[in-house]
Amino acid sequence: MEVQTRIHTYTPEEYLELEEKALYKSEYRNGEIIPMTGGTGNHNKITLAIAAILLYTLRRKKYEVFMADIRLWIPQFKEYTYPDVIVTDGQATYTGKNNTTVTNPLLIVEVLSKSIRNYDQGEKFTFYRSIPQFKEYVLVEQNQYQVMHYSKTNEGEWIFREYKLENDIIKLKHLDIEISLIDIYQDVNFEDQE
Repeated sequence: MEVQTRIHTYTPEEYLELEEKALYKSEYRNGEIIPMTGGTGNHNKITLAIAAILLYTLRRKKYEVFMADIRLWIPQFKEYTYPDVIVTDGQATYTGKNNTTVTNPLLIVEVLSKSIRNYDQGEKFTFYRSIPQFKEYVLVEQNQYQVMHYSKTNEGEWIFREYKLENDIIKLKHLDIEISLIDIYQDVNFEDQE
């Protein structure tokens, strides 16, 4: 006899209510709640470095920079996710009763890990592209010099550039700034594996 396991489907409202009380963060994917795994030291150092560089470089400009604890709502795909770094063009547009979920990212940065690398590069990028304000996507490997950068040129057109050398400079066209790989990977230990 075959036993079927019934998967409980949550509404976005149920997810938000559970997330508010949770001891750990989870993402929401079209009715399913996905617990997030903890990050490594390299992941944390890279995320912090990128957020600090962006915060300093964009100070007194019309952008807002967020890191890790701010959720992103993707209405077309019914997704709540926690990107590593988000930059909004102008003030963030929030959804819900508080300031924990944004809807208008211009730039999203994800530091890759083995467990979700394929998701971040594939399906998640598809979800992000449904957001009209979204124009730059940066994926950062944590155990070697490698940054993948997607920049929107026109509706439905994206340019891809890959950076692999310590002295490479990433040009974030829509923010009109540059970031060096050496600054992103400062104090990162490539000996530490995920």
